[in-house]
Amino acid sequence: MTDKTTLTEPLLEIDPELCKGCQLCLAVCPKSVIAVSDKLNSSSYHPAYYLGADCNGCGLCFYACPEPGAIRVVKP
Repeated sequence: MTDKTTLTEPLLEIDPELCKGCQLCLAVCPKSVIAVSDKLNSSSYHPAYYLGADCNGCGLCFYACPEPGAIRVVKP
């Protein structure tokens, strides 16, 4: 978990074990800061991951994701 007091920009957290690789988050991200991993998770899905910078904190990925708890947007 991230300490919100140290954030200077929004942060996107994707739980690779909950992600099923549907790529809906990629389709709605206006900044294209989400990609799909080449590695498989324990359920044999290629999970999405945050590229590490430039998230604007809009939350569209959170709302598009059908898996509860897979995506979390943390704002400063």
